[in-house]
Amino acid sequence: MLARGGRLRRHVAATDDAHAALNPAVWRPLEISAPKAQFRESQSGEQRAPENASLFSSLKILEQTYRKWLQYKDDCLRRLEQEPYPSGIMCNRTFDLYACWPDGQPGALVNVSCPSYLPWINKVYQGVVRRRCGLDGQWAQEENGQIWRDISQCEEEEEITTQELWFKQVLLSFRMLYTVGYTLSLISLISALAILLSIRQLRCTRNYIHANLFLSFILRATAVLAKDALLERHWSREISKHNDLKDMLSHRAAIGCRVAQVLMHYCVLANHYWFFGEAVYLHSVLITSVLLENNKYLHYLCLGWGTPLVFVIPWILAKLLKENKECWALNENMMYWWIIRLPILFASLINLLIFMKILRVIFSKLRANNQNGYPDYKLRLAKATLTLIPLFGVHEVIFIFVTDEQTTGMLRYVRVFITLFLNSFQGFLVAVLYCYSNKEVKTELQRRLRGWRRGVAKCYGQ
Repeated sequence: MLARGGRLRRHVAATDDAHAALNPAVWRPLEISAPKAQFRESQSGEQRAPENASLFSSLKILEQTYRKWLQYKDDCLRRLEQEPYPSGIMCNRTFDLYACWPDGQPGALVNVSCPSYLPWINKVYQGVVRRRCGLDGQWAQEENGQIWRDISQCEEEEEITTQELWFKQVLLSFRMLYTVGYTLSLISLISALAILLSIRQLRCTRNYIHANLFLSFILRATAVLAKDALLERHWSREISKHNDLKDMLSHRAAIGCRVAQVLMHYCVLANHYWFFGEAVYLHSVLITSVLLENNKYLHYLCLGWGTPLVFVIPWILAKLLKENKECWALNENMMYWWIIRLPILFASLINLLIFMKILRVIFSKLRANNQNGYPDYKLRLAKATLTLIPLFGVHEVIFIFVTDEQTTGMLRYVRVFITLFLNSFQGFLVAVLYCYSNKEVKTELQRRLRGWRRGVAKCYGQ
């Protein structure tokens, strides 16, 4: 028999062991259920795949479970301290990091209800976890020296269905699409940007706007991929200790992915507003007939890089003061979500209106050209830009009011596929239309290639 002080020291010591070993019965199922970070684009204009939504849902469950576990632990310790100690030989009351155990009668099987912090408690609320108290007043042990405990009634049944296997295959396909699209876009955009900046003959307001659009796509892709990497690094750690989980859920640990989240929102907004700048420039050339020299480049810089700050800064303050949780990836209050989404909606709608207006002008010019056979220079100038406006604006307008939380079933997969495809391959299409298929660019590249060949021939001829 242990003295009262001995029993108290023992149960407190067991509690302090939470910093040395956290029982995997709770955290391991949660860790397994939280998928690895893939496709983590956000609601600000990047599509979150279904896997991403389930990821953040699992992470939210993990954090909520941890908070409930802390409350359960505190309530247990308080109850163990307040209950009077019985006389005679008894198995020691304790909290073993999983359940709260009262004093046990020697030779008895002690049952306690499944812990209330379990995420699946509604399914196992009638279940119990068991320990056996030995005749000597010690809890029965297994062969490896650990305290024997039966938690089978409190475990969640895991069934892998055909639908889940299909879901996993779809996610793998989306990931391949996502990775190929952004990789191809980055390579093509970087080379296209280098071409526009290195050839002096191509330096004009129109190509400067194109170059900034390329840069916004590069930053957007880089920010999204960097956020993905930070989220995966942050959430894919193995949970083996109490401190691991505590550190994982701390604000300090989330700083890196929050910064990446902010940069991603800024880059996505900048990308949308450089598209807006392209549309405004095209409108000024075709509709208002403003000369190229009168288009102030500084105005476009303020529109493309300055406007996003007007919305990102209030969003940061709202998240910091009201929803300072995890990596700021969840949208609990949709009002804060609209701080980022509303300016994207505005730019998309204006782009769509400009597209419709320009389309009417293009049709009228085509009819006129067919009559007199005289090609319009402005029409040729607008071709590449015109091709991109519907590609950018239409799908945004269609899906802009529909969030991941609001879509289910096949509609969700259709939305994910369309937005993932367009968002990831859009940079590649921009580079092709604005650079590689541009007649002016091809002419300058061919001229430089001929000059290089003449130089090589002259060098070897000497």
